[in-house]
Amino acid sequence: MTTDSADDGPSAPRVRPRVSIEELARRKGVQPVESLDDMARDVFSSDDDLDEFLTFVHADRQAGLA
Repeated sequence: MTTDSADDGPSAPRVRPRVSIEELARRKGVQPVESLDDMARDVFSSDDDLDEFLTFVHADRQAGLA
């Protein structure tokens, strides 16, 4: 038996309903960053990692000014 559409088979991708970013954040329990200290504590594993990142960002911005 043949079908009219190739998407009807078991290998067809599943279509998920669109969900807003706010709803996704609520479902995952994500909270907005309220301070740089909070972000630094959760993103960087050490003060050295944070310092290295800040040095990189500063140097990159300075290079963009030249």
